[in-house]
Amino acid sequence: MSPSAWGLLALFLALLLLASWPLGIGLARLSSGHIPLWMQRVEAPLYRLAGTSADKSMNWSQYALAVLAFNALGVIVVYALQRLQIGLPLNPAGMSAVSPDSAFNTAVSFVTNTNWQGYSGEATMSYLTQMLALAVQNFLSAATGIAVAFALMRGFAARSTGVIGNFWVDVTRITTWLLLPLSLVFAVFLVGQGVIQNFDAYKDITTLEVTSYQQAKMGADGQALKDEKGNPVMEDMKTDKQTLAMGPVASQEAIKMIGTNGGGFFNANSAHPYENPNALTNFLQMLAIFLIPTALCFAFGREVGDLRQGWAVLAAMTLIFVVAVIAITPAEQAGNPLLPPLGVDQTSSALQAGGNMEGKETRFGINASSLFAVITTAASCGAVNAMHDSFTPLGGMVPIVMMQLGEVVFGGVGSGLYGMLIFAILAVFIAGLMIGRTPEYLGKKIEVHEMKLTSIAILVTPILVLAGTAIAVMAAAGQAGIANPGAHGFSEILYALSSAANNNGSAFAGLSANTPFYNTLLGIVMWLGRFGVIVPVLAIAGALASKKRLQVTAGTMPTHGPLFVFLLIGTVLLVGLLNYVPALALGPVVEHLMLWPAA
Repeated sequence: MSPSAWGLLALFLALLLLASWPLGIGLARLSSGHIPLWMQRVEAPLYRLAGTSADKSMNWSQYALAVLAFNALGVIVVYALQRLQIGLPLNPAGMSAVSPDSAFNTAVSFVTNTNWQGYSGEATMSYLTQMLALAVQNFLSAATGIAVAFALMRGFAARSTGVIGNFWVDVTRITTWLLLPLSLVFAVFLVGQGVIQNFDAYKDITTLEVTSYQQAKMGADGQALKDEKGNPVMEDMKTDKQTLAMGPVASQEAIKMIGTNGGGFFNANSAHPYENPNALTNFLQMLAIFLIPTALCFAFGREVGDLRQGWAVLAAMTLIFVVAVIAITPAEQAGNPLLPPLGVDQTSSALQAGGNMEGKETRFGINASSLFAVITTAASCGAVNAMHDSFTPLGGMVPIVMMQLGEVVFGGVGSGLYGMLIFAILAVFIAGLMIGRTPEYLGKKIEVHEMKLTSIAILVTPILVLAGTAIAVMAAAGQAGIANPGAHGFSEILYALSSAANNNGSAFAGLSANTPFYNTLLGIVMWLGRFGVIVPVLAIAGALASKKRLQVTAGTMPTHGPLFVFLLIGTVLLVGLLNYVPALALGPVVEHLMLWPAA
């Protein structure tokens, strides 16, 4: 890595720590219910309307049913808004109804905090759909993830109560007192930097240069004319006009990052200048992605009464993250050996001048693009400021691996913490087997019941990824979406299923996934990947909340020191990654070996 890349990484981590520490204090207060009286008075009418109260707690099954019912209703509402948008207001571009399969996929995607987009936002969704369906779910899906993390934290902290809080109270407080204020401040900042926020109709402007292009010639029947070989007949066209999409972008952009959602208003996502205008907005968007996941680590330490526990989890996340950045940045800086610098014989083995800039914005460069790629896939965000499909084979493998680890390296808001705590339970169980003792974590015995649930939570996503990839590569409809046959085409499918099952949402966008086959397959995988993990996590929280909290003794394994940090990292890498090694060997590893012998 270059000195500038090291400097960018160090600055990012320093500011992240500085910003997340005070936020962690606030999150701990939200989780424990220690909020000011005026906040409680504001909330009270909402709880009465919902038929609940802040004092009413749930057991794990009640909490899980509330989560499932709330999110199932969200899918129905988002689906309906897409299908009916042609007849609804705030549709100045006259967007037609979204197709049933795409509407299903998008509804599941935004409700599960995946935000996979098989469509082009500015050409598909009306302003009302963008705001009332997609942006609202950006808030609610993020709040759901944080609420589940709160429930698991309470499970560790509870003393034989058997209850883990109230989902309706949690989601209300998280949305009202955390996500809305942060998003409002960030949206105002983004508007000040040039991110658009309006309800204007799309604007046709005159370009500085005339653009020449080709398009298929249409017949009288409205269908493309074809020659004797069946190929479309092309005609030369010129234009000095360009249509610029407008819309309420800043408001969606803010929660897109803070809630680790990732769904962009525009198809180009955070590579679009109306979403991410300059280097400052790019840096702060990266900080926003990791802000709440980092703060939750500090909130966890406060909730269980030992700040060192939060630091240990954060240390494990940070070490894996730094290694990933160190892996991806040199791979992109090295460039493509098949693309020598200008003026060099094409048979030369000289490396691509300046590194691999294909698919990257010049205003961000390789260092910021590489760092952004790791951040967005380490968190379940999925926002992109570069085309991951254009990364080098090893550079592209890093985002895949970050997702396949279960997105526990900071991870999504809430999901990163509860995912890492599941690995922590497994780590202490393995350590207990090594020394012949009943494992304990934070004063709670880890027994057979908890381990069965832990196994389910860990194995759900690998099963979905590998089974889904196998189905896609065998089915004709799955093969039809591949733009690059061979190893890279396999990587495109593997990336898509890894992204869906781990609720990330980014893509190797060379895969044509907006088809009935992929929309249905990925929609099912996204739902099971989200709630197939959440339900066992809540069951673990309930089981832990029913247990007595044991006193620390001389035989208790410390879970806050360097030894446990490295044990946790080893567990994440061995258990989380080994499932995928054969699949990675067939995709990015083979592609790398095919590329570099030509150098």
